[in-house]
Amino acid sequence: MAQTNISIRVDEDVKKDAETLFAKLGLTLSAATNVFYRQAVRTQGIPFYITANEPRDDGGFFREALREAQEQAVINGTSDMSLDEINDMIAEVRRESRGKK
Repeated sequence: MAQTNISIRVDEDVKKDAETLFAKLGLTLSAATNVFYRQAVRTQGIPFYITANEPRDDGGFFREALREAQEQAVINGTSDMSLDEINDMIAEVRRESRGKK
C-alpha cells in the first residue's frame, strides 16, 4: 500500500503529552494517528462523541466519557470484541508501523 505524508498543527504540549501516552501503549504518533483514521473510515464517522459539554472537575467527566465509549462500541458493533481481538488489532498496527519506516 502506498504511503503519503500529511501535516497538521497541534499545540506543542498536547503533542508531547500524546507522544508520552502513545509510547506507553507501544505506539508512535504516526501509528496512533493511523488507528484513528482507520477507525473513522471503518465507522464512517469520528470514532468518539464530540460534545459541547464542559469537563467536570469531580471526575464525572471520565465516567461520562466511559459511558459514551461504551455506547459507541455498541453502535460500531465492537462492544463484544475480546481483549485478544483488541490486542491483535494493536499488534497489526505496530507491525505496519515498523514495516513502513
